[in-house]
Amino acid sequence: MTASDFTRNEIDTGRKLFNVDWQFAAAASTVESLPKMRGIEIAFAGRSNVGKSSLINALANRKALARTSRTPGRTQELIFFNGGGELTLVDMPGYGYAAAAKSKIAQWTNLIERYLLGRANLARVYVLIDARHGLKDTDVPTFKVLGNAAVSYQVVLTKTDAVKAADLPGRIAEVEAGMAKYPSAFPTVLATSSETNTGITEMRAAVARLLAERKG
Repeated sequence: MTASDFTRNEIDTGRKLFNVDWQFAAAASTVESLPKMRGIEIAFAGRSNVGKSSLINALANRKALARTSRTPGRTQELIFFNGGGELTLVDMPGYGYAAAAKSKIAQWTNLIERYLLGRANLARVYVLIDARHGLKDTDVPTFKVLGNAAVSYQVVLTKTDAVKAADLPGRIAEVEAGMAKYPSAFPTVLATSSETNTGITEMRAAVARLLAERKG
């Protein structure tokens, strides 16, 4: 999706939506510790080190809102951020690798599944995919969990600055074709780079459109 896919109003609304004082709101490591539902939530999932925290920081225009780390699997809870309005951002534990015991990973998996099934105000999960590598087998279980939970989700390519400009359209088409087999997946892909801010305006606009549709 590019800027031409959005109206000027959606772009302006998206900018205003994220131009607030985003702050850490809560962290949950168990179902019992999940914060009370309020407003609308969007969540960010993806393989460890795919750039979830960096994308959240770019959207919120904050350098250190979400923790970034060179150590895969550092995010071990559901982390909630709010800017004082109706929208809450949720950083989910990375999958595919984590420096933790299998029992701990199983605990995170159970938490995520329970969260997805029981969160009525969850509008969409954005599944981040590294543009350099495309879809991987480790992404499939997450797609299946999201589908089983009947949660709307959309793929977001990250680190597009590391892909040659001539190769990026093909990578986007390849990922969209791969996602066509998953009925719960949004059909188009958002392409972003937290390093260059590419696609950040468009993603904010996409979230603004999502919230408008949710209300309407």
